[in-house]
Amino acid sequence: WSWFLLAALVSPMMVGLRVDFSMLLEPLGFVKVLEWILAIFAFATCGGFQGETTLLVSCKGVVNKTITAAFAYPFRLNTVVFSAPDPKGCGGTWTDAYLTGNFSSSAQFFVTLAALVFLYCLIALVVYIGYNHVYQQNNKFPLTDLVISVLTAFLWLVSTFVWAKALADIKVSTGASVIPGIESCKVPGTTCHFLSVTSMGILNVSVVFGLLNMILWAGNVWLIYKDSNLHSQWNRISESP
Repeated sequence: WSWFLLAALVSPMMVGLRVDFSMLLEPLGFVKVLEWILAIFAFATCGGFQGETTLLVSCKGVVNKTITAAFAYPFRLNTVVFSAPDPKGCGGTWTDAYLTGNFSSSAQFFVTLAALVFLYCLIALVVYIGYNHVYQQNNKFPLTDLVISVLTAFLWLVSTFVWAKALADIKVSTGASVIPGIESCKVPGTTCHFLSVTSMGILNVSVVFGLLNMILWAGNVWLIYKDSNLHSQWNRISESP
């Protein structure tokens, strides 16, 4: 698809640039704009998150000291540490404690897909607006567009459910369940209480955007089939004896 677009852009004398923004009002162009916007939201809501988990610690020489572990995309929680609540490390009884889990693969899969979809939508819109006559006359364009749309809808389905599972695990790994895994909190004379964790509502929204993207791309498959010559060609083949 990219090679076809490149050939169209570098050979204007052969194919001719015919800018027609009315394509954005057609279902095929309008849906592509929506896909472009939703890809931005999916990318931003997941890739831009920053949060922290806060504990309340009392130990030797320290009373009710707050300690935090700051985490963010791509959610390599096993590198996030709760430092000692005081310079003396609770009299030498405190050792740095890390959160558990590495969810970078799931998060990066989701965000990378959103970034690639964003770029593809821009390329497709250039073709729809400037080279729609070539798109309609050359079956390779609609067919390639159709195949990419099917693949993209499938990838949105997979990445969204993978990311949703990772998000559920992230909530567990940054919640009150972190305390039993901190050995320093088990030392006699030391008490740890879970205080708070940053709201992950925006990450829940990213999952919703993933599902919306999947639905939109699945619908786009039908639009490409109906609005291109593929539909009429298939009808002629099915009606032929």
